[in-house]
Amino acid sequence: MKELGTNVKKETLAGITTFVSMAYILFVNPSVLGESGMDKGAVFTATALSAILGCLLMAFLANYPIAIAPGLGDNAFFTYSVVLAMGIKWQTALAGVVVASIIFTILTFFKIREIVINAIPHNLKLAMAAGIGMFIAFIGLQGGGLVVASKSSLVQLGSLTVPTTWLTIFGLFVTALLMSRKVPGSIFIGIVATAILGLVTGLISAPSRIVSSIPSMKPTFAVGIKYLGDVNTPQMWAVVLVFLLVAFFDTAGTLIGLAQQAGLMKNDKMPRIGQALMADSVSMLAGSVMGTTPTAAYVESSAGIAVGGRTGFTALVVAVLFGFGMFFSPLLSVVTTQVTAPALIIVGALMAQSLKEIEWDKFEIALPAFLTVIAMPLTYNISYGFAFAFLIYPITMIAAGRKKELNPVVIALFFVFVVMLYVLNVLPSK
Repeated sequence: MKELGTNVKKETLAGITTFVSMAYILFVNPSVLGESGMDKGAVFTATALSAILGCLLMAFLANYPIAIAPGLGDNAFFTYSVVLAMGIKWQTALAGVVVASIIFTILTFFKIREIVINAIPHNLKLAMAAGIGMFIAFIGLQGGGLVVASKSSLVQLGSLTVPTTWLTIFGLFVTALLMSRKVPGSIFIGIVATAILGLVTGLISAPSRIVSSIPSMKPTFAVGIKYLGDVNTPQMWAVVLVFLLVAFFDTAGTLIGLAQQAGLMKNDKMPRIGQALMADSVSMLAGSVMGTTPTAAYVESSAGIAVGGRTGFTALVVAVLFGFGMFFSPLLSVVTTQVTAPALIIVGALMAQSLKEIEWDKFEIALPAFLTVIAMPLTYNISYGFAFAFLIYPITMIAAGRKKELNPVVIALFFVFVVMLYVLNVLPSK
């Protein structure tokens, strides 16, 4: 901690801030997967336990202030694309997640993921960090009601007549003022102040009780293993491939962005990345057995990093709080999207600072970097940001006469993303 200019107090505050920012997954994941027919109570417990395992592994294996929990994109793909659109039983779909998790862990063990991440060009790493910042800021603006969907223009300013939107505005102003005054723990203070205002004004309902029992995982535990024999069709293997690719690049982009934000990159490489990737892989495999979709490194970890988190102690605190959250789930309902939205917007602004280091004067770099940044929020998917980068970067570099600077991994990724986009967008329509 001393080497990284931090201490137990800072790390604890960072862990609390990260947990508060991502606690919504305890409720959102069961809600989304519940629509596929899965038992919500079992998914709640599986979500918490897979997050606890992932965070503990990240703390003790990799020593990074990065939290792990089931990812939002994967659960939406599982329910809406695989189960509801393709008509595949949730049990079979979960078996697909188990298969993807096994392959994922093997790729990590043989350091293939580590090789890919280290081969990503410096300018694209900077663009990915900024893109993730834009993405989480957009999530915050949307969750807070400041930006809403529009049929004519896709998005538009939210209505200021909605009372809960003013919670976000209040939290944004309070946090911005505290940040400008360089008050320690500004983001966490802003979250607490917004939650208190919501309770006082009645915009956030006070919990009816404080403690609740932990739901059983019996309805989902090991179901994916029991249905492994159903993963025997081209359609299911396409599903497995999507889970694998999205999990691979979502976490890769998030880890790079967060390490960049925390100033932990050394010689353009992330130290102990193999351990960080193994923590992610093992928690993904365990989560699939318990009954939830793939885990991922959480972009909300950036809120804790902004508060000062630099070591695995931050992730350890998040794990402990997820453990408490299993018993005190009614209290977590106080942390609404309007409460966490200001934190995400502020952190988005902080992560966008990496834009200043990109070589914008060189078009062959500027275009793929720009597309990386805007693709993440506009497609609502970190993986698509990667796709835009690696589909354009090799072409512009070759056109600029810089073919020798392209390493084999970058060329391989060009073809990987061609396949990924085909699987994601062409196969489902056939």
